[in-house]
Amino acid sequence: MSAATGVVWGRAEQQDFRSRVRGTLLGAALGDALGAPVDRLDLAGIQAAHGPEGVVDLLPAHGRRGAVSHLTQLTLFSVDGLIRAQVRRDTGAWHPPTDLHRAYLRWAATQRDWGPDERRAEDGWLAREEWLYARRDATRALLLGFGDEVMGTLEAPKNPGEPGPEAAARSAPFGLLVGWEPQLVVQLAVECAAQSHGHPSACLAAGAYAVIVHALARGDDLDGAVQKALALLAVRPGHQPVSDALQHALGAVRQGMPGPGRVAELAGEGTAEESLAVAVYCALVGEDVRHGLCLAVNQDGPSGAAGALTGGLLGALHGETALPPAWLAELEGRPTLLVLADDFAMEMTQGPALHGPTGSSPGWLARYPRGT
Repeated sequence: MSAATGVVWGRAEQQDFRSRVRGTLLGAALGDALGAPVDRLDLAGIQAAHGPEGVVDLLPAHGRRGAVSHLTQLTLFSVDGLIRAQVRRDTGAWHPPTDLHRAYLRWAATQRDWGPDERRAEDGWLAREEWLYARRDATRALLLGFGDEVMGTLEAPKNPGEPGPEAAARSAPFGLLVGWEPQLVVQLAVECAAQSHGHPSACLAAGAYAVIVHALARGDDLDGAVQKALALLAVRPGHQPVSDALQHALGAVRQGMPGPGRVAELAGEGTAEESLAVAVYCALVGEDVRHGLCLAVNQDGPSGAAGALTGGLLGALHGETALPPAWLAELEGRPTLLVLADDFAMEMTQGPALHGPTGSSPGWLARYPRGT
C-alpha cells in the first residue's frame, strides 16, 4: 500500500494541523462523554430524567462527570496503531490494517487484564496507561471481533451481520492522514472496520466518515467534504444505504429549525449509516460545538456514538479552540489524548526526523516500538 503524497509542511501548516488533530480527538471524546450517560435511554427517558431539553451538560457516568466509553479507548488505539504503522515502515513492512489490528488487540487486553503490569516493553506507552483498563460497556461485537488473534478482512469479516456504529466511531484518526489520497483513506477505514463490524454498510460508513474528516482536516467546509465522500462512495458496491443516509442528512438541513424530531428521523434504528447521518446533520446545523453535540446525543439511538462522530467532525472543522473549555476541564483522559494527538501530529509532519533507515530516536522507538 503506497499512500504518501509528499506534503511539504511549513510552520503555520504544522500548527493548524496539530490544532485539527487535537480538535478531532478531543471533540470525539467530548461527544462520547456527553452521550455515554444516556446511551441506553430513548428520548422520552432522557427528558424524563433530565428535563424537556434533555442533556445540556456533562453528566456522571462510571463514577464521574466527563467519563468516556470504549469508543474513545478504541479511537486512542487507532491513533497508536497509525503511528506504529509509520514507524514499522522503516523495516520494509507496510500493511497498516495489520498494525491497526495489533493495536486493537492491545485494547482488548486492557478489557481482560487487571492493569498495565502485564504489558511488555514492545506494547508501547499507551498500553501502560492505567486509566484505559476501565471496562466501559464494550459491545459484544467488539469483544468478539478482537477476542482472538484472527484478523477480520473484507473477504472474511468479523461479525458480518453487525450494522452498529462502533467501527465508524473509532475511524476519525484515519481521516487525519492528510498526506494520503482520499480513496486510500476510505480503503483503510473500510478494511479496519471489517475487523469487528463486517456488515457492508458499517464498513462503508466508517470509510465515509474517515474521508469526511480527511477533507475537513485539509481545509474543506463540511458540505464540500460530504460531497467528496459521496463521490468516492459511488464507485463502491453496496454504497446506496450510506449514500442515501448522507443525502438525507443534507436534505434535512433545508427543512427548518433543527430539533429532536429531525434528529430522530435521521437516527432511525441507530445503524452506522444512520448515526453518521445524525453527526453530519448536527455538525451542519449546530450553532456551535456545544449545541451540535447536545443535538446529537438527545435521541433514541446510540447517543455516545452519535456524539463521538459529531465531535470528531466539529473538531476537525474548527480545531481545538472551538471546543467548550468547561467540558474539556472535566474530560477523562485529557492529558493522554493531548499527548497522543501531539505525537500523531509530530509523526505525520516530522516523521523522518524521528526515525528512518539510517537512524532513529531511541525515545520515539520506546514509545512506538517496531515490534508487535
